[in-house]
Amino acid sequence: MAHPKMVWMLPKSISTLRRDLDGAIYNPYGRLQIMFVPVKSKSGKKLMPTHPNKAGMLIKKGLATPYWSNGIFCIRLNYEPKTDYTQDIVIGVDPGSKKEGFTVKSEAHTYLNVQADAHNKVGKKVIKRRELRRDRRSRKCPNRRNRTNRLANKVRIPAGTRVRWDWKLRILDWLSKLYPITHICVEDIKARTIARAKKWNQSFSPLEVGKQWFYTEIEKRWELLTLQGWETKEIRDRLGLKKSSKKLAETFDAHCVDSWCLAYHTIGGQSIPANTDIFCISPIPIRRRELHRQNPQKGGECPRYGGTTCDGFVKNTLVKHVKHGLTRISGFGKTGISLYSLAGKRLCQNAKTQDFKVLTRLNFNYRSSVSSPA
Repeated sequence: MAHPKMVWMLPKSISTLRRDLDGAIYNPYGRLQIMFVPVKSKSGKKLMPTHPNKAGMLIKKGLATPYWSNGIFCIRLNYEPKTDYTQDIVIGVDPGSKKEGFTVKSEAHTYLNVQADAHNKVGKKVIKRRELRRDRRSRKCPNRRNRTNRLANKVRIPAGTRVRWDWKLRILDWLSKLYPITHICVEDIKARTIARAKKWNQSFSPLEVGKQWFYTEIEKRWELLTLQGWETKEIRDRLGLKKSSKKLAETFDAHCVDSWCLAYHTIGGQSIPANTDIFCISPIPIRRRELHRQNPQKGGECPRYGGTTCDGFVKNTLVKHVKHGLTRISGFGKTGISLYSLAGKRLCQNAKTQDFKVLTRLNFNYRSSVSSPA
C-alpha cells in the first residue's frame, strides 16, 4: 500500500477540498483518512463537525458560508438548526520544552492533531531589555524620571514562564472557537521536589508555578483531567502504539501520539487513531518597538527600529500576493513591504501594496505536514 502524500495544503475552494478528501486515502494504521469541517450556527454557537461532502452541499445551496480560521477550513450556517445537540469533545495536551502535541477527539472521530513549537527565548529578551534600560539611565544625559516599582507586592509569574504556558492556553482558546470542547486532559509534568517541603515544592520551580497557573485557567473554562507520564506510556503500550525518538520530527509519532492517548483515555472510542495527519503551528516572533537599534550602524548612528504599522498595514497580516500566494507581512522598508512565507522564510522585501490583497490577521504561523511513516 502506498504511503499518503500531503493530504491538506490549504485548498483554494471547497471543490478542491472535497476532491482531496473523498478519495481512497489511507493512513499508516490502515484506516480511511477523513477530515471533518468545524461548524458554527448563525448565532455563533459551536456545533459538531461535519463531513466535507455535507459542507460542500450546504455551501452550494447557500445554506452555509465558508471561512478560514488560521488555516482551518470552517463553515457558518446561514440558519438556526432545529436542534443544537453536541457530544463531548476532549483535547489531549502533551506539553514539551521544544514541541507540544494537541489532539481534538470525540468518542467516534479524531478531528484534528496539532503539533506546536514551544515559546522560548522570552526570558533572555527580558534580561537584555533590562540591561539596555539601565545603560540608558546611567548615561549623563537628560532622561525622564524613573517610575516607582509598579510590580512590587503584586502576585505575578515571570515573563518567560508566563509566555510558555499562555501559548498553550491560546491554542486551547483557538480550538474552543472551532469545536464544542468539554474536557481537557493534560499530561502532568513535574520538577524535582524535596521531601517534606510542601511550600518549597509549590513555588521553587518556574515549571511548577506556570503549570499551576495553567491548570487554574483551564478549570475556569473546562473540566480538567491530568495523567502522569508513566500512565500515558501504559495507555500507549496497551494500544500497541509507538512513540518516535525523534522529538523534533513533524510526524504523528513524535508528540501527537501521546496527546491522542490522553484524549482516548478521557473519552474512549476506537483503539486505533483514524486520523494521523498533523497541523503544525509556531508562534510568530514579534519584535517590540525599540527607540534605537542596540548596535550602532555605519557612521556611529543608531537608527530607529521596530514598530507594527506602516501605511495602514499591520505586521503579521495574512495577504495573498500575485506571485508568492499566501504570505504574511513581516516588516516595512524603504523600497516596499517585507513578505514572509507561512513557514517563516523571507520571500521579498520590496512588495507593493497593489500586488497583494489583505485577508486577515494571523495569531501564529501554520503549515501542514505528512502522516507518520508505517
